[in-house]
Amino acid sequence: MTFSRRRLLGFAAMAAGEPVFMPTARTQAFPSRPLRLIVGFPPGGPNDTLARLIAEWLARRLGQSVVVENQPGNAGNVATAAVVRSAPDGHMLLLVGPANAISASIPGKLDFVFLRDIAPVAGITREPLVLLVHPAVPATSVTQLIDYAKANPGKLRMASTGAWSSPHVSGELFRMLTGVAVEIVQYPGGGPALKALAAGDAQTMFEPMSAAIGFVRAGKLRALAVTTATRSPALPEVPTVADTVAGYEASAVTGVGVPRGTPAAIVERLNAEINAAFADVAMRAKLLDTGGMALPGTPAEFGKLLADETEKWGKVVRFARGNKD
Repeated sequence: MTFSRRRLLGFAAMAAGEPVFMPTARTQAFPSRPLRLIVGFPPGGPNDTLARLIAEWLARRLGQSVVVENQPGNAGNVATAAVVRSAPDGHMLLLVGPANAISASIPGKLDFVFLRDIAPVAGITREPLVLLVHPAVPATSVTQLIDYAKANPGKLRMASTGAWSSPHVSGELFRMLTGVAVEIVQYPGGGPALKALAAGDAQTMFEPMSAAIGFVRAGKLRALAVTTATRSPALPEVPTVADTVAGYEASAVTGVGVPRGTPAAIVERLNAEINAAFADVAMRAKLLDTGGMALPGTPAEFGKLLADETEKWGKVVRFARGNKD
């Protein structure tokens, strides 16, 4: 009887009492071809920017090209469905974003369940949103904004980047926790919404840090607070909404997922390579430049975070819809 070198090494490890991992045919050659990273939004936005950064990093680490594919539509669900239907072999990845956690509670037929059908791999960043006001609004703090809104019901218009977007539900959470009467006006994307706010057609809005910070630094808009539980390094002098509104927290959580059934060894490999980015000085600086904070952790930790986000935004969606569900 003859034995391969791999089997002999396995027997030696068992004799020494060491754990042994015998890779299957599906995992031992991973990756065996270029990877595809699917993004549910058009090129140029914050999701696309993060996807291209992590794709470049993974390509260097894995020795295979990682192609970013933009498949916009239905609040990111077109892209999610494509990944759900793909082979669970680690070669098609999903750029997971806040839309996935929000969409789970929005009425409408989906042929997948996000938390069931997408396996979490790793977080990338948690990006704060910024509570912005037009300079003409007589408020330099969250308390003053709430007082002004309550004294002038219906006078404030809050810009949003589209129905059930992250800025929209962040605004709804603010209304839910403060009881202010603010009209939320939908615009077709972040660019038009920010333009309307800067022009005074709207008076306030929540907008991701990456898009908001240029307007704040240029003095075109005033930042009252950031939405994360702690202050942002990008605007360290700006307080949090939670400093005034107990329990308020909102952020754009972004990461990577794969189809359910992807071998654990592949998930762990991808997780390790993504987490290695946070220890690389140059890569960490690039991620911070997007306005987000690094989100290291295990697949299980990222999965727990996604479940918590889905539960939180489900409550907000039901509040906004008048508890119709």
